[in-house]
Amino acid sequence: MITKLLVANRGEIATRVLRAAWSMGIATVAVFSDPDRNAPFVGEADESVLLGDSSSYLRADAILDAARRTGADAVHPGYGFLSERALFAEAVLAAGLRWVGPPPKVLTALGDKLEARRVAAGAGVPVLPALPVPGPAGPDLAADAAAQVGFPLLVKAAHGGGGIGMRVVRDPAGLPEAVAAARRQAGSAFGNDEVFLERWLESPRHVEVQLLADTTGRMVQLFERECSIQRRHQKLIEEAPSPAVDPELRRRLGEAALAVAGAVGYVGAGTVEFLLEPSGEAFWFLEVNARIQVEHPVTEAVTGLDLVRLQLLIAAGEPLPLAELSQVEVRGHAIEARLYAEDPAAGFLPQTGVLHRFRVGTSGASGHAGPEVRVDAGVADGSVVGVHYDPLLAKVIAHAPTRPEAARMLASALAGAQFHGVVTNRDLLVGILRSESFLAGDTDTGFLVHHPPAELTAAGSAAGPLTTRLHAAAAALAAQAARRAATTVYPAAPSGWRNNPSQLQRVALDVVPGQAAVLVGYRFDRTGALAALEVDGDPLPEPRLWHCTPALVDLEVEGVRRRFEVHRVGDTAYVDSPLGHSDLREHSQDLGTSPDAGSGGSGAGSGGSVVSPLPGVVRRVAVRTGEWVEAGDVLVLVEAMKTEHRIAAARAGRVRRVLVAEGQEVGAGTTVVEFEEPADG
Repeated sequence: MITKLLVANRGEIATRVLRAAWSMGIATVAVFSDPDRNAPFVGEADESVLLGDSSSYLRADAILDAARRTGADAVHPGYGFLSERALFAEAVLAAGLRWVGPPPKVLTALGDKLEARRVAAGAGVPVLPALPVPGPAGPDLAADAAAQVGFPLLVKAAHGGGGIGMRVVRDPAGLPEAVAAARRQAGSAFGNDEVFLERWLESPRHVEVQLLADTTGRMVQLFERECSIQRRHQKLIEEAPSPAVDPELRRRLGEAALAVAGAVGYVGAGTVEFLLEPSGEAFWFLEVNARIQVEHPVTEAVTGLDLVRLQLLIAAGEPLPLAELSQVEVRGHAIEARLYAEDPAAGFLPQTGVLHRFRVGTSGASGHAGPEVRVDAGVADGSVVGVHYDPLLAKVIAHAPTRPEAARMLASALAGAQFHGVVTNRDLLVGILRSESFLAGDTDTGFLVHHPPAELTAAGSAAGPLTTRLHAAAAALAAQAARRAATTVYPAAPSGWRNNPSQLQRVALDVVPGQAAVLVGYRFDRTGALAALEVDGDPLPEPRLWHCTPALVDLEVEGVRRRFEVHRVGDTAYVDSPLGHSDLREHSQDLGTSPDAGSGGSGAGSGGSVVSPLPGVVRRVAVRTGEWVEAGDVLVLVEAMKTEHRIAAARAGRVRRVLVAEGQEVGAGTTVVEFEEPADG
């Protein structure tokens, strides 16, 4: 058996693997980069070893040295990073360690998506037309692509996954730039910039089948998951089973997945992915993910199995308990939502900062616990979200007897959660889960095209004028309670005590992000009871303050009593209640002045400057000093959290200075290019 396991990964998957090992009595080792030195998973392992800088999770030599120094006898690679690198698997085995994953020869065959397509076709599984691109996009590539693949098409990295190195091309004229961009991103992420072209299907379903196989050749499929709702080719919502798959289609998909796996002698846990046409009649092989998947918890929920535990048993040479697994059936329905540090309203720009509070499903202002959901998180209170890694914070999973119940449970848990300090996609997830189309099972890869993220986010936030008014009032009352608790002068006197009480105490609060200030006025009588409460000059009807502390405001307005939980960090108050959530900041400007909403991520700065709308690493500088550019021309490419962002010129002009270099780290608002001022001023 495995006695000590080294987890060669980070974040939520590291925590997940550590938890499985702990439940089996296996000692654990974590490896971590310098930016992750305070990450939760580091403290959860029995031992941990620093690897180096932010890119060190790709250093096989450092990982193997950590295993040697700690006496680990097995390596679990999680997903991403080195998990599907055949050379890393070979190095682990050569060092005399157990490798928790498929054999190197399987990784070699399936890690190359073109070779995986040939394997699938040879096994009798349908594949889409494709065309290799062995070198730079030449002048004949568009014609060859039109003849052999057809437009629209997808430029796709031949190695790696996670939606990285993928570009949809509808116009042949855009093919060279798409190939160059995909190569650049794939090379940066996977160390291999090979790409190919594949026919693009408009809005199919994305369905995948979970597999397990042992070293004796025993193999089993554990039903399907649907992962159709995506942004930038990365999944947001996953569920099992698929609402579009009936028993006959489930059998066909399972047989196709087993045929592909059997053709390469698969061992371990893996997933075979398919594209399913909307009618459900035809499906096509997409790829094999030769590792544990991000979305594996939904399969665990409906089968009752621990897939990571089974991975470890297989790696230790144990045979699969086929008699037991053959009795497994789908029980109920499970849905997973990926919580990302990103802003859907700003084109899903990754967000950074300190996560001051992270709570899901715990007792809050309402006094009772939220729905019982599973939370696989890579963060905790105080975690720093940086620019170096994928912006995934956590996965939240609900399991219920029926799909509508699971959706309702998950939406409620997310809506009632507390995520303070970093912008997330929480409201978008809630909007999706509560939308009529999702609840009807009408999901495909074009879901966020048919249903604009801005509309879903607005629907999911549930924030309206009443929320803003009452949350601002609660923040103001909590602040006065904090001041009273801290005072040493007449501590028993009511807040704002006067000999002749008539004037309201007033405080201005900015609603973050970028909304106008809200002016709250309140007055207490001689007994300490709330005598008056108004927002923006409008009295709130029948206010009654039942209880008030710096952290909890129990306020009744117009006969409705609600509890508001207030978490204050610096000059910002995070307010959560049954009405939703708000971030409010003490207004530091003149009351007649609106707060500065910032540049909004447009890349436009003051005068003739262009700024980066987000922190990241400069991957390409596309212009030179003195060069003339047109409006819309790309100036700089910034990579943040595994995603490439194009910073373009807002107007035509001549470049006066380029202020960044490739490989340089930049912060949000950093000036990257300056333009000469127009002659007319």
